Amino acid sequence: MAELPSSVLFACSRNVVRSPMAEAMLRHLHHRRIFVDSVGVRAGEPDPFAIAVMEEIGMSIARHRPKSFEDLEDSSFDLIISLSPEAQHSAVELTRTMACEVEFWPTFDPTLVEGSRDAQLDAYRAVRDQLMARIRARFPTPLSPVV
Repeated sequence: MAELPSSVLFACSRNVVRSPMAEAMLRHLHHRRIFVDSVGVRAGEPDPFAIAVMEEIGMSIARHRPKSFEDLEDSSFDLIISLSPEAQHSAVELTRTMACEVEFWPTFDPTLVEGSRDAQLDAYRAVRDQLMARIRARFPTPLSPVV
C-alpha cells in the first residue's frame, strides 16, 4: 500500500456538498489512520440533498457544520485537495508559507442543476460516486485494492 498522508483537508466553495462528502468518505475508509477535515471559501448552510445521498450509502453528514478557511483551528495538513477553482486559489494562498501538497480535483457543483427533485438527486449521486472513486484510487485501503 502506498504511503498515506497523516492529515488531509478537503476544500470547496461553501463546505456544504462536495468537501463534507469527501471528508466523510475518507474518514469512513481510513477511520483513524488519516486525520480528515473540510472547509469552504465561505461557510454555507447544510444541504439536505447532500445529506440524503450520503445516507443512501450509509454515511451521515447530517451533523456536519460548514466552516470556512478562517474557521480552521489547525492549518497544518500534509495534503489539501481542492474541489473547486475558488478553493484551489485559497489553498494555494494558505500554503505559501508551509510545506503542504495541494491537489486540484475539479468537481462539478450539483447545486447548479435545476429540474425535478429526482434530477437534482441524480446530480448529487453522480458527484458522490465520482468522489468515492477518486478517493478509493488516491487513498487505497488494504480491503479495497485499486484495480
